Amino acid sequence: MTTSIAQPHYELSVASKQKHIFSVTLHVPASEQDTITLTLPAWIPGSYMIRDFARHILSIDAHTASGEPRKIEKRNKQTWVIDSQKQAITVSYDVFAFDLSVRSAFINDQYAFCNGTSVFLQVTGMEDRPQDLTIHQPDESDWLLETTMPAYDNRYQASDYAELIDHPVFIGKALTKSFIVNGVEFVVLFSGQDPIDIDRICNDLVPVCEHHLSLFGEPSPVDRYVFMTLLSNEGFGGLEHRSSTALLFPRFELPLVGESATHSDGYTTFLSLCSHELFHTWHVKRIKPEVLVAPDMGKEAFTNQLWIYEGFTSFYDDLTLARTGLITPEKYLEIVGQNITRLLQSGGRHRQSAAESSFDAWTRFYKQDANSANHIVSYYTKGGIIAMGLDLLLRRQSDGKYSLDDVMRLLWERYGKEVSGTPDDVIRTLCKHELDIDVSEYLDSVVYGTDDVALETWLDDIGIQIKYRPKQGLSDKGGTPSKNTVSRFQFGANIKNAATGVTVVQVMDASPASNAGIQTNDTIIAVNDYIASETLLPRVISASENDSVKLTVAREGRLLTLTMALEPLTDDACYFVIEDKEKLQRWLNTQR
Repeated sequence: MTTSIAQPHYELSVASKQKHIFSVTLHVPASEQDTITLTLPAWIPGSYMIRDFARHILSIDAHTASGEPRKIEKRNKQTWVIDSQKQAITVSYDVFAFDLSVRSAFINDQYAFCNGTSVFLQVTGMEDRPQDLTIHQPDESDWLLETTMPAYDNRYQASDYAELIDHPVFIGKALTKSFIVNGVEFVVLFSGQDPIDIDRICNDLVPVCEHHLSLFGEPSPVDRYVFMTLLSNEGFGGLEHRSSTALLFPRFELPLVGESATHSDGYTTFLSLCSHELFHTWHVKRIKPEVLVAPDMGKEAFTNQLWIYEGFTSFYDDLTLARTGLITPEKYLEIVGQNITRLLQSGGRHRQSAAESSFDAWTRFYKQDANSANHIVSYYTKGGIIAMGLDLLLRRQSDGKYSLDDVMRLLWERYGKEVSGTPDDVIRTLCKHELDIDVSEYLDSVVYGTDDVALETWLDDIGIQIKYRPKQGLSDKGGTPSKNTVSRFQFGANIKNAATGVTVVQVMDASPASNAGIQTNDTIIAVNDYIASETLLPRVISASENDSVKLTVAREGRLLTLTMALEPLTDDACYFVIEDKEKLQRWLNTQR
């Protein structure tokens, strides 16, 4: 590496674990301008919401090489202008880091973690130059350092600012293990020192990595990849980067050393999350919408294509587990059934298209409220079902010659390898011109329109049938046949236990609860004069011999008595039945 004064050089250190502070020193080379402009991104790629990371900068000052202070003027919420007078300037600033998420920065007694979007100010006009980084590790002997940024002689260097902010940094206590798949080194990291069975997890991730590498073909876009997992009590999340992913997951949902090899639902979710984020290495980090190739990180970058990116990835994450035998075909169909059931619970699917959901991610999907289920649809969930339907449609129309796998490879060859950016009609165009299959009617219906995906049209081709039944109880996720009859009647609101009664967290439009006048944040104290709870409420409703029930409600300090008319349950949950397992296995590519 050649260190040059003509490029920015950052120094990152953990200033205080107790106060959760990163300190950053930025050395800015001299320029021909009298001022230097510094900015911090307002959002992070992969998470489409303005987060204003600059609000966590606690202090900032600047001086020349000789120590002379320079004036700093803050122009807006994320921009600073320094009177440099054409001299090299050193900028020092502190960043508060206490957001336990995959999007920002966090420091506790065990580790420090950050995304570059939270800690590295961009030097305007120098963003296309190489960016140097020195990371100062704390004195603790058991704290390790992990980042996928290229390293040279105890210093890191990114080719430009966009790369600098795309390699999260972990410093701290951790459990790590690596393995090689098709010449690529994969590193698994868990924060802290919990007794996680990392050997088993690595073994289970090998076929996932093999699947994705095989699907897109050689050469791989990375030669080293890190699954960087922050363990927590109950948090959850994942965010893709060009050669790593940052994950947040509950520690005790993972297998512990000495436990049996059975797959819990929580562990299956973790493997699916890893599969999802690794898939993004190709499909989001390289294949991406045109507007996200070089976006302005200070404002929103709107696209109606997120159903392609998060939706298709949501299809492949669980499908990969089934294809590799990590879960059974039956378990896979249960998961798909739960996803469809989730869609059926969303009245917003008839009001917002998947394309509109993608475009409105910044203002609606990432800023959900109590009424969101009634007016939006998830481009993740519906996008995944759209992908499944498209795969089955392509197989039917081509007599099995083509599938969604071929579309993914075409996307990679045409748009991913050179990161050229996809136009809005990319799926329609590729299917028409490369596969000679017209999918316009399908896309117009389920992507740009609000129709449900008619999976029934093609399910016989893969040997399964879809069945519908009433949702039994508020905790019923669907995916399996009904086991117990918890209620005979609809309710139409999501609730959680309160000190006395239950608090209403969401009310579905046109439901019995809505028609009765129940509102979000109401506390239902009693039903038919019995103190309500999450379990008792549906039981009392079900046991009613009348055509209505009485609800005693507390609303903003007032007591109300409401009457809710009883309506029979509707078929709003689904599950699958396997009729020809050989057909299903051929589709899953699991037939031995």
